[in-house]
Amino acid sequence: MSKKVTEIVEEMAAPILEELNLELVEVEYVKEGRNWFLRVYIDKDGGVDIEECGLVSEKLSEQLDEKDPISNNYFLEVSSPGAERPLKKDRDYIKAIGKNVHVKTYEPIDNEKEFEGILKDFDGSQVTLEIKIKTRKKELVIPYDKIAKARLAVSFS
Repeated sequence: MSKKVTEIVEEMAAPILEELNLELVEVEYVKEGRNWFLRVYIDKDGGVDIEECGLVSEKLSEQLDEKDPISNNYFLEVSSPGAERPLKKDRDYIKAIGKNVHVKTYEPIDNEKEFEGILKDFDGSQVTLEIKIKTRKKELVIPYDKIAKARLAVSFS
C-alpha cells in the first residue's frame, strides 16, 4: 500500500522541525472549493511565531520542489494549531491534563458523542473528564480507542 500524502509530508518535515526544536502537531491535505491546501501545524512550548512558520515553510517548500508527493497544484500553509489545538498523541493528552477539552467519540457514551470538560487523567488506555451536567460535576471515563477527535477547548466561563 502506498503512503498517504500526509505521511510523506510528515516524514519530510520531521528533520526540519527537529533541527529548529519544533513539534509537528498535524498535517492536513484538503480540498476547499476548487483549491487544494497542504497545511502543516507546528508548535513548541510558549507557541510559535510568524518567523518560525515562515522558516519551516521555506525549508519544506524546497524539499517539496525536489520530491513532491502531490501531482496537482496546491497551497502550502504552515501555522500554529491555535488555542484549540488537536490532541493527537499520548503526550498531547498528558500536557492537557487540567485543561478544558472537547472530545468526540465514535459511538455514544451515556447517549452522547460529544463532551466538553476538564481533562483529569490519561493513562494511555482511557481519558477521565470532569464534565458539568447543569449544576453538578461528574467524572466520565472514555476509552482511548473510542475517541474520534479531541482538542483543547477555549472556555469563556
